[in-house]
Amino acid sequence: MSFQAPKGVPEYFPPRSATFVAVRAAFAAAAGGAGYAYIEVPVFEDTELFARGVGESTDVVSKEMYTFADRGGRSVTLRPEFTAGVMRSTLEHGLHHGRLPVKLWTMGPAFRYERPQAGRYRQLQQFDLEAIGTEDPAVDAETIAIAWAGYRALGLTRVRLLLNTLGCAQCRPAYRAALQEFLRALDLDEATRRRVEINPLRVLDDKRPEVRAQVENAPLITDHLCASCKAHHDRVRTLLEDLRIPWEDTPRLVRGLDYYSRTTYEFDHPMLGAQSGIGGGGRYDGLSEDIGGPRLPGIGFAVGVDRIVMAVEAEGLAAGEPARVAVYGVPLGEEAARRMFALAHELRAAGIATDMAFDGKGLKGAMKGADRSGAAYAVILGERDLAAGSAQVKDLASGEQTAVPLGEIVTELKEKLS
Repeated sequence: MSFQAPKGVPEYFPPRSATFVAVRAAFAAAAGGAGYAYIEVPVFEDTELFARGVGESTDVVSKEMYTFADRGGRSVTLRPEFTAGVMRSTLEHGLHHGRLPVKLWTMGPAFRYERPQAGRYRQLQQFDLEAIGTEDPAVDAETIAIAWAGYRALGLTRVRLLLNTLGCAQCRPAYRAALQEFLRALDLDEATRRRVEINPLRVLDDKRPEVRAQVENAPLITDHLCASCKAHHDRVRTLLEDLRIPWEDTPRLVRGLDYYSRTTYEFDHPMLGAQSGIGGGGRYDGLSEDIGGPRLPGIGFAVGVDRIVMAVEAEGLAAGEPARVAVYGVPLGEEAARRMFALAHELRAAGIATDMAFDGKGLKGAMKGADRSGAAYAVILGERDLAAGSAQVKDLASGEQTAVPLGEIVTELKEKLS
């Protein structure tokens, strides 16, 4: 077979897929426990939504989006992130006219054309959470706490919370001017110089060592905050202290998308090397207006499911169990296979996970399948059993085997498994 998965697209199959499922379930449970509801948004959107919402100066928009013309000649883009689409859906369907904040979560693939490497993929799996319609710093802390709960539910102990603020429309202009003055004096390439004029904060997010070394002494936003932003940031940190969630002040932390303001944070896992970021988020109080909506502040986060799977494995944790059944049917003969097929469905309807041997396997081969399935019990049904109206129920741990009338199999196994 000559076909392979596309380059830069990870696949999850048993037994590793159990960890993937466990990661998504942990964050879904944490979100649901705080009153966040599920939303499903399109995999592709109008290209302009991301250009205006995410920001044309970002690497995501300028270099990494999968953009194409559909059959109607419209420019559409596979989503590179979730927040712009969730905000668009919130506005389009009037969710913001109800109780605020609008609390939503979603998950699935996002797409970015990047150079594939460990932890950096062209199809990346994300869990996304958004709280729209509030400026309360308590909600900032709540989003962080939900993500933290997700990591803890998986058993992760090496996660670090990096915390910063990016100020607001009132205090950022003075900082922007000071930062531009500093950056214009550096030895930067032409593309980076253009970025200095468009969005100088983006330069602080440059991953190239030669650029990072030059911006080491750049002005800090925390030295230019207005009183309101400083109070907001202090409140978030106080609330995190109350929850005993440790953080590290990271005054040069800049998220990769233009819509961020005020609270900004990342979750880092030091055992993953260069791709150590396993999630992050922040406040985006101007995003609604950027895409043509009313003023509608918001905050949220996205965590990288792929990298969290790697973190779980790096810490040697067992998150999630491979799919197992409780009962495995072993039919011996054509008529027994027919009766076992119906019995398996009866067991499943009673809430008992059940599998069975197919392809007319003999007793030895079928029992190997029973052992591999992880089942607690095997139900063996042969011609003699059929004639007697019973089946052999075998405890696969002890080897003990007893005959049970066919009409009592479901009740018997429910009692044994309880």
